[in-house]
Amino acid sequence: MLESRPGDLFQPGDLLNNTYRIECLLGRGGTSDVYKARSEISGNLVALKVLKQELAANEDFTVLMAREENIREIRHAAVVRYSENHRTPDGHIYLLMDYVDGPGLDKRLKQGPMSAEDLLVVCRRVVQGLQAAHTRNIVHRDLSPDNIILRGGDPAEAVIIDFGIAKDTNPGAQTIVGNEFAGKYSYAAPEQMSGNTDARSDIYSLGALLLANFRGAAPKLGANPMEVVENKQKPVDTDGLPEPLKALIDRMCAPDPDDRFQNAGEVLAFLDDPSSGSDGGSLADLLDAPNEDATIIVPQTSRPAPPQSPPAAKPAAEKAKKGGSGLWAALLVLLLLGGGGAGAYFGGFLDSVLGPSYPVARPYSLIAEKPADGPVEIVGNVPSEAVRDGLLGLSQDADLTLASGAIADSWGADILDTVKPLSGLREWRLVVSNNKARLTGTTDDTNVAEMLNELFRNGLPGALEGKADIRFELPMLPVAEVKAIMNSFADCGPLVRQGNGHFEGYGPADPILISGRVASTATRLELFDALRALAHERQVVLDVEVLNDALCVVEQHLPKAPSGGAGVEFAVGGTSVEPNPSGRFFVGENPVIDVVLPNGVTDGYLTVSILDVSGNVFHLLPNISREDNAVASLRDGAQGEVPVRVAYSLEESAANGGIAFKVDDSSLGKSKVLVLHSAEPLFDGMRPTSESAVGFAEALKASYDADSSRIRSLDSRILVTAKP
Repeated sequence: MLESRPGDLFQPGDLLNNTYRIECLLGRGGTSDVYKARSEISGNLVALKVLKQELAANEDFTVLMAREENIREIRHAAVVRYSENHRTPDGHIYLLMDYVDGPGLDKRLKQGPMSAEDLLVVCRRVVQGLQAAHTRNIVHRDLSPDNIILRGGDPAEAVIIDFGIAKDTNPGAQTIVGNEFAGKYSYAAPEQMSGNTDARSDIYSLGALLLANFRGAAPKLGANPMEVVENKQKPVDTDGLPEPLKALIDRMCAPDPDDRFQNAGEVLAFLDDPSSGSDGGSLADLLDAPNEDATIIVPQTSRPAPPQSPPAAKPAAEKAKKGGSGLWAALLVLLLLGGGGAGAYFGGFLDSVLGPSYPVARPYSLIAEKPADGPVEIVGNVPSEAVRDGLLGLSQDADLTLASGAIADSWGADILDTVKPLSGLREWRLVVSNNKARLTGTTDDTNVAEMLNELFRNGLPGALEGKADIRFELPMLPVAEVKAIMNSFADCGPLVRQGNGHFEGYGPADPILISGRVASTATRLELFDALRALAHERQVVLDVEVLNDALCVVEQHLPKAPSGGAGVEFAVGGTSVEPNPSGRFFVGENPVIDVVLPNGVTDGYLTVSILDVSGNVFHLLPNISREDNAVASLRDGAQGEVPVRVAYSLEESAANGGIAFKVDDSSLGKSKVLVLHSAEPLFDGMRPTSESAVGFAEALKASYDADSSRIRSLDSRILVTAKP
């Protein structure tokens, strides 16, 4: 469950289509959010998948929601039950489905390894659900730990959710994502990378997530899609797994689909009688678990609605009258039986006995809240004038209606006991429906938070069913604390805090935006984790470029010069030179580099160097084979933009000289091309063709210190080398 934000489409307490009362937000996704709600008619809990507002008018996404609705035809206890799509009066589209209460396998994954016995139970259950889907030609395509929930925490009650990108495999059927890759890299089958998907892809994904949950860690397949594709062609590592789990996952996750179990039925047959790594006994016997049918049709059950009080129910605040109650009750019965009772009752003549009769409210609702910078506001139903007066004493902005309903006798007193202690909170919200209630609040006083959490430790007062969530939250995160973390991870020059509109710090809803460079991916992750721990609910956004130690050494000594507009263009050498705008080169390829002089650069000197991942610097211009780096000479009378080749193809180098090189696997990663335009030569004498990054950095710093005005501009571009 997530905390609601002001920008969320629905808030706890909202009523959709006069039927579904929102209780909380369960999850946020790229295209939709999922809420927990309760039917005001049946009392059943449901989950509502709501299409994001900006996508509601996009026909592609509405078709996708409609296709997910069609999966309701799958009738199996291991597959979440869908109902139908609805549209609110203001145009929001939501899909209704069963609410499954329990942890997802992603949560269990974070808690550590699961036992082989539990995972085999999960496997049987999920495969049965997949069999029901595959029988109807529906392939999930996105099985991962977060798409399997253990109802009540029981592995035998695993439920598959989120068929949002499921594909109908009937001839001609398509989905919004068509034949493109769908699914998470870590758990996707190899063939999904090229858009090929069938039932065997789901079997692979299930095996991969079972392996992850046994290890207690998600698969690490590489830093980029190319590495992922390469590693997906290899068998998964099942060393150390006990039988029959090892043999099961080996067969489920074979890289070649033809080597896997070909359908869910084959997986179930293996589970009943493992063919290797076991003593021959059935898995059902091994786990002492019943051998369930492959498909189970479970009828939807409904909880009876809570009893409603009669129209003339006595208000709670006036119900506890002492003395003679038995006599009055007997008299009432006699009057009613005598025929005049109904007239006396509805005419109000018995109000002195029963109290005044109020209209029935279904549901019996009340919302009281105090915004951060405003007074207490209350709207809803109350059972008596005494309760109304008590609430009016807390708020001058109240809209309260006297009503009767399905509430406890102590309801009014319980509400007052809940609200009165909240004066120390910065903001709070109480949402009540019949006897169910939810209280949330924040404070920047730790003593207030501790006091209220202790007060409500066992739930809300009296007969109210619900809990309180009172959080301590700093109203402002000081900039100094963020800067302290930034400075501790600044291993490649200073990190920069982007403005957020507050000079002194970050408000509760302000994102933390950081830009700059770091020396490694590990540094970036550690920086993010440290900021995330400090940020609480605030968003953390890192616009941080990952370089390497060698580049960072030079980066910190580069002169403070503006960009001069010089471009760096890449191509791949060969019998012909082919443009490579990505700047990414693979082992064996021959990078060709051109520096494009802008129209305004007509004099001075050009220095071009490339810093590679190994910590070396190669001087492309000038060098001992090409000493003249005067801009006038490089232009040779040409006007406008002029390309200057500084790294040649092998064929050009053999014919005319000039530096040329091929990518080998000794130093793969990011290199940086530096283009410096200066009024005078940067260095006294010629630098060696190659030198260490440290030596070059020191020489560059000495040149800048001697005459900072000589450097007019600095431009650069990253070149990446990798295995194919």
